[in-house]
Amino acid sequence: MRTEPRRPTGRSTRRAPRAAVATLAALTLVAALAALSALALLALARPLGAQPAGAPRTAVVTVSPTGAVRTLGEAVRRVAPGGRIVVERGHYREPTVVLETPGVSIEGRGWPTVDGEGAHEILVVAARGVTVRGLRFVNVGTAHTEDRAALRVRRGDGCTLVGNRFDDTFFGIYLAEVDGCRVIGNVFVGRKAGESSSGNAIHLWSTRDVVVADNRITGHRDGIYFEFARHARAERNVSEGNLRYGLHFMYSDSCAYVGNTFRANGAGVAVMYTNVVQMRGNRFADNPGAAAYALLLKEIGDPVLEGNDFAGNTVGLMADGTTRLVARGNRFADNGWAVRLLANVQDATFVANDFVGNTFDVSTNGRAGEGATFDGNHFDEYRGWDLDRDGRGDVAHRPVRLFSLLVAQYEPALVLQRAFFVALLDAAERVLPALTPETVRDPRPAMRPTWRPRPGNPLAALAVRPGAPR
Repeated sequence: MRTEPRRPTGRSTRRAPRAAVATLAALTLVAALAALSALALLALARPLGAQPAGAPRTAVVTVSPTGAVRTLGEAVRRVAPGGRIVVERGHYREPTVVLETPGVSIEGRGWPTVDGEGAHEILVVAARGVTVRGLRFVNVGTAHTEDRAALRVRRGDGCTLVGNRFDDTFFGIYLAEVDGCRVIGNVFVGRKAGESSSGNAIHLWSTRDVVVADNRITGHRDGIYFEFARHARAERNVSEGNLRYGLHFMYSDSCAYVGNTFRANGAGVAVMYTNVVQMRGNRFADNPGAAAYALLLKEIGDPVLEGNDFAGNTVGLMADGTTRLVARGNRFADNGWAVRLLANVQDATFVANDFVGNTFDVSTNGRAGEGATFDGNHFDEYRGWDLDRDGRGDVAHRPVRLFSLLVAQYEPALVLQRAFFVALLDAAERVLPALTPETVRDPRPAMRPTWRPRPGNPLAALAVRPGAPR
């Protein structure tokens, strides 16, 4: 007997759709939650300055404490390429802002303050052709494992950073792997809290064709620092009261610094492991520390030192491992040592320089002296004559004193500088030169000073005072 298949009842037919709907709803809810979580993670991962895809951009964005846009980070997200961000007066505390939109100009009105709250960098520019003007950056946190900066530019060629102020910012401006940038007319006041807790005001690393001009700097580790820079120029800056150097070169070829003032720094300027540096019309003053020098040239080739003023330093010029140095038309006045040449200096030429009021005009740590040539320099200690009245001495002058050779070997002997027997020693050496280097001599020294101050540095007379810039 054949059995018919059992038909499902009406009740079971109704239950099946209900279970399917519930399952589908649960799966939909799970998928929605997963999507929302993914979107949240993407939002958190996006830099503050990144622009969301498809978001509207505007040509001009105004930031103000009471306006529609109240943070620089929001303005960076809204601005269009080539647009303007106008920041009104106020105090803005926000996380690190990253600008990745090219051609943007950020302009402050009434010196708005952007505060790093002592914890992080403030503004990072990672786009070409950006201008930052008229902002006040404060409170960048100290870090011993990273070089935190108030304003960092990375891979942002052609940037212009002009007329900004930096207070207590660890590093001020940091340029890395950029070409053709301009750093002009900014003011930097550092914390001056020791070398390990202070950064550099202006720091260049791996750059080309950068101009640093008309800036005023105090209270940092190094005022201006060049490392692996090419064709960089520092012009008309005033760098004073810094802990280490007013200007520091490392591995930076074909550069120049012109018309700057370096005053009362730990040491004035250090140029190291570099070739072809032009140093013209600068003033190096008041670096009086026991181991301080106005200018250190170490392991460099083809430097030109022209029209500079060295005044009131422990050591004016220190040359160590220098090749083909040309020093022309400089003034060395009231220094301890005007020029110290180590025995490894080769092919140094000193022409038409003035040596006035120095304790030692020229000193060396060896007797050979083959590495230096002097011609037509003025020495206030010269005791020769000019019978033909052509302005040049008729007898040679040896600028290396016997006593300076003794001090080079045994520096504590310096306390005897004013002793009567030292004067007798100098007189005897002039009459019968025996120990001083024969080759270190100026055959026809100038009878009168020839150096004249060079006009064109309006900032040279201005002092940078601690505290908030005005």
